Amino acid sequence: MRFFDQCERFVKDVENNKTALKEVARFKSSPEMDAVRRRLSKRLQIPFELITAGMAETAFFLCSYEFAIKTEKSPWCDLLDETDAQFWKRGYGYDVNRKSSCMLFHHIWKSLDRAAHGKRNGEVPKTATIQVGHAETLLPLLSLMGFFKDETPLTADNFSSQHNRAFRSSRMVPYAANLVFVLFQCSDGLRLQLFLNEKPLRFPGMMDSAPLYDAVREHYSVLLHGCDFKTECDIAQSNLRNVEL
Repeated sequence: MRFFDQCERFVKDVENNKTALKEVARFKSSPEMDAVRRRLSKRLQIPFELITAGMAETAFFLCSYEFAIKTEKSPWCDLLDETDAQFWKRGYGYDVNRKSSCMLFHHIWKSLDRAAHGKRNGEVPKTATIQVGHAETLLPLLSLMGFFKDETPLTADNFSSQHNRAFRSSRMVPYAANLVFVLFQCSDGLRLQLFLNEKPLRFPGMMDSAPLYDAVREHYSVLLHGCDFKTECDIAQSNLRNVEL
């Protein structure tokens, strides 16, 4: 499910590109980050000049891991503001982030088409198709399908005005995140409903929470007839290696 590892353009232009996360780097020297460093300095009784952005990031991980393991709020969480580097690495920051999930997108729709064909012909299709991946698997797919897209990209300069942004990776893909496509046989035909983390999620631009299957398919017709992984990901130099752990 780590399709992005095989996307040479993503690996070269984003994963291994030191300038791809320049907005994240700029944010680390912003007034907002300085405020976090001051809170850390005051709380930990450490001189401000000794507190780095890297320490603040470590505090964030301590906050998230303690919450996940102990299911209780960690004191580290009170020191932090939420940032979203994933916007630039897995979301809308670069077009190839989303397009690297073309392979998964087509695989899902092929499975749905087989199930729909079976239903319409009185056959008994598979009850479920289950695939297991990571947050890094879901974020590009959700972005490719147009979910949680803001009008204004998230940058180091507009953080203070983006508190109500739709793209928040901590809410979109928390621990044990899951995305479920459910196909229903209804009196007026097959309908498709989407659930993200066990909550219904409307398809972008569609009012019905469970629209007709053919309508959803038409909605994504451009991607279904395009979004070719090889076209989007191949580059002249193929001798690339991913360094992400």
